[in-house]
Amino acid sequence: MEIPSRFAIPESLSFEAAIELTQSLLSEVEQGHILEPELERIITALVQTENGARGFFVTYLSDEREWMDKITAHVVSGLLPAQDKVADLLTKNLAMSTAMIITHTRNQKLELVEGSAIVQRRTNALIRHMRSRDVDRRLMELKTSIAQKGEYSSFLDRWKYDADQRHAISRAVTDALLN
Repeated sequence: MEIPSRFAIPESLSFEAAIELTQSLLSEVEQGHILEPELERIITALVQTENGARGFFVTYLSDEREWMDKITAHVVSGLLPAQDKVADLLTKNLAMSTAMIITHTRNQKLELVEGSAIVQRRTNALIRHMRSRDVDRRLMELKTSIAQKGEYSSFLDRWKYDADQRHAISRAVTDALLN
């Protein structure tokens, strides 16, 4: 897979380096220096590692540039080769952003509510565009974990989501599965 050397993905990519690389990548795309087929190849290489995938999503889903809301087929195609990893991260991002909307609303931090809503909206858009069985399976596993013990129980417990947050996450999962 040929990608520009400035976007070469080392095997030992740190989470922080993945965030920086994704920020650079998005700036290059915005300036027209990276075309969409090249963007797809870089994303595919980036999401092959756990840190690369996590760094990509942290940056891509929360970036303030409005053009980020126009998900292209090349972004989705770049994610598909790592479907299992991507499905897990999309599922967790949907849960976390949904729960944080409630937390920030309770704390009356409206600017943070807006940021979490952007992450939730973009996560939903990626889920909708991917229409992957892996993503749907993970979403169902999250929904099961809210109702009873399941694969995502430790994730939900680790973040100490309360009943209201879990209810909102369950609704968000249902909406994502229906769209």
